[in-house]
Parts: sequence; C-alpha cells; structure tokens
Amino acid sequence: MSIAAGFFIDWDGNARSTLDPGGGYLCETDPGARYVAITTKGGTLVHEGTFYKSLSDIEKAGVKAPLVAGAHPWGRREDGF
Repeated sequence: MSIAAGFFIDWDGNARSTLDPGGGYLCETDPGARYVAITTKGGTLVHEGTFYKSLSDIEKAGVKAPLVAGAHPWGRREDGF
C-alpha cells in the first residue's frame, strides 16, 4: 500500500485527510480498492475506512461528515481517549 491524498471517515463520523489523520496515526491507502488503513507508528492497525478522492465523493455517497483537522482529537473523553 501507499499514501495517496484523499479522505476517510473516522470512528466518530468525522471526515479526515489521509495526509493528516491526526492522533499520531499514519494512513496507508489503496485507491483502487477504495481502502484506508489507519495505523500507529509501530504498525498496529487501529481503524479501517473507505478511501474517498474528494469531499464531494463523500457527499455523493450520502455520508454527512464534518471535515476536521489533524489536531482534532480522535475519540471522546468519556470513551477513555
């Protein structure tokens, strides 16, 4: 897999950039398969998502997800994050 510019939906329903997923995580992408693997720097898989080339592709899929910056935290305090 490689890193391609695009977007995915995190576990909180937010749209995130594959180039800046935040949380200290990294993204590996397979645009042909429309797959994103979100991993720790050590390689542990923490989330999988659908790869979207653009924000309009997310909208076309019927997904309503606000775009958040990488600085936006993953998870909520009440979930232990």
